[in-house]
Amino acid sequence: MKSYRNILIIRTDRIGDVVLTTSILQPLRQCFPKSRISMLVSPVTFDLVNGHKDIDEVFVDDRADLHKGLAGFLRLIKEIKRKDFDVAIIFHTKKRTNALCYFAGIPRRIGYRNNKFGFLLTDSLTDQRHLGEKHETQYCLEVVQYLAGKKVLLGENKIMINSQAEQWAENLFKENKIDATRKIIAIHLGASDPAKCWPQENFIEVITQLQKKYPAVILLIGAQNTSNASSMVTQAVAGDIHNLSGQTTVKQLVSILKRCDLLISNDSGPVHIADALGVAVISLFTRNQPGINPERWRPLGNKSRVISVSATSHLSFQKANSPDVKYLQVIKPQQVLEEVDALFKLC
Repeated sequence: MKSYRNILIIRTDRIGDVVLTTSILQPLRQCFPKSRISMLVSPVTFDLVNGHKDIDEVFVDDRADLHKGLAGFLRLIKEIKRKDFDVAIIFHTKKRTNALCYFAGIPRRIGYRNNKFGFLLTDSLTDQRHLGEKHETQYCLEVVQYLAGKKVLLGENKIMINSQAEQWAENLFKENKIDATRKIIAIHLGASDPAKCWPQENFIEVITQLQKKYPAVILLIGAQNTSNASSMVTQAVAGDIHNLSGQTTVKQLVSILKRCDLLISNDSGPVHIADALGVAVISLFTRNQPGINPERWRPLGNKSRVISVSATSHLSFQKANSPDVKYLQVIKPQQVLEEVDALFKLC
């Protein structure tokens, strides 16, 4: 196995992708204990990995500001070039990331080859991720094994907890008189694709039944684009419900989920945050097509459950960003409630 002085990991896509990629940090460190390991991420995921024991440095590709446009991209190339990396592990294989490593002069560039400047890689693996035949963590592990030249074991997903965010969450719970002796359930209504969003009326039915049975404290979480939906759900439900959508940073979201007993969510980033924290999760897959299926993106924890539409259903061929009401109604509220009961008995 060849040794490397300076290794760069690139994962500049979404929250869930970065969380799942943390599973290869420990085996990579074990394979290259004397190497300096750095990670390039997007600004939104910086706090999830900054301070990780197996990473020496985390920095960002700030495409909205510092690295915006051609001038910003050239600035980023110079920054990467100054780091003098001798190998790049490119998990987010896009034109930008492949070109970045090439023009930064990184001698060895490893990743899955596709039509997004994949020819700029020096070492490429056949890209079959779009088939969704394996879990994303396994696809990541294959790249590490290729670099190491041997089989290695997958590590655990591990994200960082920020002390300031912890204090913020403590104050939030006190100010809102959130009773930690009751079941605290987080609900996430959003997703990266509208066709992956379970209908609001179904969430309302689930929340109503959960408050009757346990009773539960409900926390609505999510980015700013879920605020309207969360407001509608809040107005439709009586009882102890708190709308936090659009009001938290990612590190604050981590501290909120850490205090929850359960997260019910569409297939999205918060699912993998909660799972990495050891929180029980119910993940709803309203789309089950190759590449975006549960086989590739499900949470892996022993307290995680997936409810999915059938992969053989004709509804599975629904086009992205064009949700169909009939399609989204395949998963029933009762299925979710049954999984909640099962998880609470387990926990």
